[in-house]
Amino acid sequence: MTSEYAVYAVDDLVIDLYTPTVSVRAIDGVSFHVHRGETVAVVGESGSGKTVLTLGPLGLLPEGVAIDLRGSAFADGRNLVDLSLNEISDVRGRFFGVIFQDPMSAMNPMLKIGPQLARQAERYAGLSSEEARKDAVSLLTRTGIPDPEDRYDSYPHELSGGMLQRAMIALALASRPRVLIADEPTTALDATVQAQILALIRDIQKEDGIAVVLITHDIGVVASVADRVMVLYAGQVAEEGTALDVLTAPIHPYTRGLLASVPDFRSETATGTREIPGLPPNQVKLEGGCRFADRCPLVLPSCRVHRPPLRTVKNGATPHRVACSVVIALEELPVHD
Repeated sequence: MTSEYAVYAVDDLVIDLYTPTVSVRAIDGVSFHVHRGETVAVVGESGSGKTVLTLGPLGLLPEGVAIDLRGSAFADGRNLVDLSLNEISDVRGRFFGVIFQDPMSAMNPMLKIGPQLARQAERYAGLSSEEARKDAVSLLTRTGIPDPEDRYDSYPHELSGGMLQRAMIALALASRPRVLIADEPTTALDATVQAQILALIRDIQKEDGIAVVLITHDIGVVASVADRVMVLYAGQVAEEGTALDVLTAPIHPYTRGLLASVPDFRSETATGTREIPGLPPNQVKLEGGCRFADRCPLVLPSCRVHRPPLRTVKNGATPHRVACSVVIALEELPVHD
């Protein structure tokens, strides 16, 4: 799929983060897009830049961290990179819904669940206070929360982890967003509740045609819900393509390492998983060349000098791209530049 009719399109995005003592190139020239009704999964180890890439342009990074963005992130016909924080807040409220990793910290613990949903619907969906209350109860019902009328007057701490995550999804939907950002939405949940939450997100997406950007390190989650996958490593795209291509025929050594580290519970002969040796690079002191070079089993001297471009190895409606010249050459993969 091309980015021409994308609901949200990021192009050559660079994000630098600054604290009083250090600066970090967290995202370095990343491009991606998502269409209506599509789920794009952003995958990578902790520290790869997944959350910064998706929440940085929305002005949702923690306080105390200065941020500098370059490139473009187009939503609702506007480049978020060029907007003030107030303007970003307005676009974010109307256009994006966000499911945070920790719903307890994302919701106001001093306010009841229902009024938080109703306030969002009043502000961004243009509903009256009476309509907003009805809408909030409807959203609690839709997201599978039992006794929604009673739960409307519950505080966040009175809900279980699974119920609180459902309330967080209801809050994300209250403004009628076109793009849903799901930041590790099932991390703290047990397997049964995880499956329920993922099924809920899929159902809502199908009914409303919402575009979903899913941030995760869980390959199982990717396999069950994603249409396309983008693998991040140290702030750069290592590989991208359909979920089928990336998960069943990975090309980049990093992607292969991630998949090899996932236990295969279906295999009776499995003897364990393989970890990727070494550690990600220090992004405070980045050098030239491929950032995976120090951990790569196929590394050549040239890898430490030249940054590999993201090249298309499978054309079609959804191209399969990889940033590794070595594996492309070794496996004699055709390149479509």
